[in-house]
Amino acid sequence: MATRSNQGQQIAMPARFFQKLASGVPGVLFIYWVSSDGNAHRCPFISEQVQALFGIDPADLSDNADPIFAMIHPDDVDAVMESIRASADTLRTWSYRARLKLQNGDYEWFEVNAEPERQLDGSTLWYGQFHNIQHYKNLEQSLRESEAEFSFQAGFQRLIARLSTEFINLGFGTIDQCIDELLKSIGEFFRVDRAYLYSFSDDYGFMTNTHEWCREGVPALIDTQHQVLIEDFRWWQEQIEGMVSGSRVVFIEDVDRLPQDAARERALLQEHGVSSMFCVPIRVRGKVTGFFGVDSLRRRTWRLDQADLLIIVSGLLSGALERHRLEEELLNQSIRDPLTGLHNRRYLMPRLDEMLGRSNRRGERFALAMFDIDHFKSINDSIGHLGGDYILQRFADILVRQTRSMDVVARFGGEEFIVVFSAVEHGDVRQLVQRILESVHDEAFVFGDEDIPLTVSAGVAGIEEFVDRPATPDALIAGADYRLYLAKQAGRDCLVDASGTLRI
Repeated sequence: MATRSNQGQQIAMPARFFQKLASGVPGVLFIYWVSSDGNAHRCPFISEQVQALFGIDPADLSDNADPIFAMIHPDDVDAVMESIRASADTLRTWSYRARLKLQNGDYEWFEVNAEPERQLDGSTLWYGQFHNIQHYKNLEQSLRESEAEFSFQAGFQRLIARLSTEFINLGFGTIDQCIDELLKSIGEFFRVDRAYLYSFSDDYGFMTNTHEWCREGVPALIDTQHQVLIEDFRWWQEQIEGMVSGSRVVFIEDVDRLPQDAARERALLQEHGVSSMFCVPIRVRGKVTGFFGVDSLRRRTWRLDQADLLIIVSGLLSGALERHRLEEELLNQSIRDPLTGLHNRRYLMPRLDEMLGRSNRRGERFALAMFDIDHFKSINDSIGHLGGDYILQRFADILVRQTRSMDVVARFGGEEFIVVFSAVEHGDVRQLVQRILESVHDEAFVFGDEDIPLTVSAGVAGIEEFVDRPATPDALIAGADYRLYLAKQAGRDCLVDASGTLRI
């Protein structure tokens, strides 16, 4: 018996020594056994750290390893079992990463490394260890997030640089196309469903959707958002006041949770399928003229700096719109007569070229009428140049009132004016010119308490007259000018066209 006791002590001592040695290892040392048919498994040895980590008594694993496998995350179980089968089949190192449930209920990542050994009965033993690699996973996740953030910021900067270049290089008349491209690019970059631009009326009484981009399959709203009366939406009116007075960004995180006083706004946004939205004010020359916005039709998590990024976009839009307005004003100054506000010869001649081109291609008809204020020099001499300017301005007003938006009205020089009537037949032109002359008769011209009698003469040339000679802007003007001369010769206060003289 003494001999057996000594032998037991000799066996037990190394086992206790090995447990003490294993306790100094950061991970969990183990021997894992799987039967040849794979229906039984246990851990003949596993270090005591398993108790501290998972609350499992090592002795409970000596007959059945199920308790430790119950700690594996449900999403990782199948892959772990497959990795064990593969290692048993090939006798290659079992190396795998999976999430295990700690004693506090949290899941953390562990990595196992063990060498397999086939037993005579066909079973397999693995000698190895597994250890916590959560800090590596955290670092890996942090690096991925940093890389993703760097990629996002770099992509955003490239996008803004590209859009800025397009706005800088845009030519007059292309601002709408550039805004459409910006909305599309921003909408796709931020993965929203709509991106749009609204403008305010000068008194902030109305707003109009001027540009809109929609993701494929998302219905457009632009056709229904013209001259929307803002006072009908009291809560939204307060948000606009915040934009105007404080350049505040409007962020609606969840349309369904809008306050009770925004019930009308909530119903409209829900009707349009909007779940959340951002709106950022647009400033031109220091004044809020509208807002840029994006909609999401689904619940989403927005970036914490989303408002700041959209403010950068609105700044780009504001700068482009301000520049465009300045260019438009400069262009208007160059193509408009400063006294009457009508277009001048610089604008007229290219338009005549365009209309001649359309006439040659499509057979579109038009006619040119030249008007001259009768005895204008005498009027100037009698009431002075300020009086003469008054007469010119009043006659310009008559021309604008008596013509259509499709017609071109220009001051040609001095007291001569030209109207190009678009899409008209000969008989219609005669009536239109006659109506202008009659309007001059009906108008009262008073300057400095003095009634100024005024008449006008006109000469008309139509494109249909140029059948045997080339039609050019100069030829049309010369034809109308010659007939204006005939009208003067005929006693003034009349018009002359291809049909002859018509006196009022």
